[in-house]
Amino acid sequence: MKVNKLFAGLFLTSLVFTSCSSDDNGDGGEVNNVVAPSTYVFEHNNESSVNFGGQTTRIKMAEEFISALLDNTRTEEELDAMFAHEEGALDFSDADLNNSDKSIRSKIAASSDYFSTNTTASIVIKENFDNWINAQVTEVFPKWDDDAVAGSAGKIQQAGGGSTRYVNGKGLEYNQAIAKSIIGGLMVDQMLNNYLSTAVLDEGTNVADNDAGILVDGKNYTNMEHKWDEAYGYLYGNEDNPALPELGKDSFLNKYVASVEADSDFTGIANDIYEAFKLGRAAIVAKDYAVRDEQAEIIREKVSTVIAVRSVYYLQSGKETLESDKAAAFHGLSEAIGFINSLRFTRDNITNSSVIDATTIDGYLETLMANNGFWDVTPATLDQISDEIAAAFGFTKEQAAN
Repeated sequence: MKVNKLFAGLFLTSLVFTSCSSDDNGDGGEVNNVVAPSTYVFEHNNESSVNFGGQTTRIKMAEEFISALLDNTRTEEELDAMFAHEEGALDFSDADLNNSDKSIRSKIAASSDYFSTNTTASIVIKENFDNWINAQVTEVFPKWDDDAVAGSAGKIQQAGGGSTRYVNGKGLEYNQAIAKSIIGGLMVDQMLNNYLSTAVLDEGTNVADNDAGILVDGKNYTNMEHKWDEAYGYLYGNEDNPALPELGKDSFLNKYVASVEADSDFTGIANDIYEAFKLGRAAIVAKDYAVRDEQAEIIREKVSTVIAVRSVYYLQSGKETLESDKAAAFHGLSEAIGFINSLRFTRDNITNSSVIDATTIDGYLETLMANNGFWDVTPATLDQISDEIAAAFGFTKEQAAN
């Protein structure tokens, strides 16, 4: 699905889409118009001022990592090294990734707003990823050729000769839980609670430097511009042309914004996010920080909704096949586990905390994994959790189930 084809007339609209705010210059208040460009293109000195290379690197690292989780010849040490890469280590097939000082693990649950003063929670979240990696190697890999049954890991094939899924004794695909939790723990947390945070955007001398047009030493952007672009990069960083995104270009947030956009109940959400990113960046150039912050709130709301919609979608898809095709149901419910886990990184613009609190989220996960997990879970339980999540975000499970 291509955003530039889906939204006919999008860019004509962008050219005339403005936001007004008062700029008190001592003359009674002059109104400034912030104009969103047709595409995410911004320049200084006739050269691009947009840069989010670190985000692209982490997305690519995560792609290789989640693929490796389904290679039963991998050791725990190899998988751990991919997750917590150190510069120069030969963890990836791409030499540029090996030479990078970036890693996935270092940015999991690492936002300024949520975790700078709550390192205990950050440590627990990271350790949960570590435990899942360990369990994939120690529980699932040794049973790779065995048939899964309640209480015992192994393989289970979808009906009609479909895909084979590799699950633990509770029916959970660790690789799916990890992949979907990376969406929240890395992409969403860094975007919503770090780079779009006023604590980060306005840190130190950022406002004064941006007002004066002072660029970062050796770079072609102000620090505030760069922070906004890094948020953009966690959604669009793996695009062929990030200025004009098509979506579906990675296995993480980019993919699932496209999925929610394809649901007629949520059509327009991709455009809302893209437009807010463009207008917010333009507001930084125009030094209109009220407009910037309004756009950050739109992005927070819409991206949070994407995570909630997919949580409910996978709970409902699992429910629909629970009796007829356990492998398909377990696959969907494993994705649901990851998306529900990612709900802890969503953002309520009123409370400035996650829309659903961590205790409730942990309760959902415990309920789904109780006893024999997916082998025992009932449609009523899946409906109850679906209804609660949907209500918290202002939609219905029926809307999300499409």
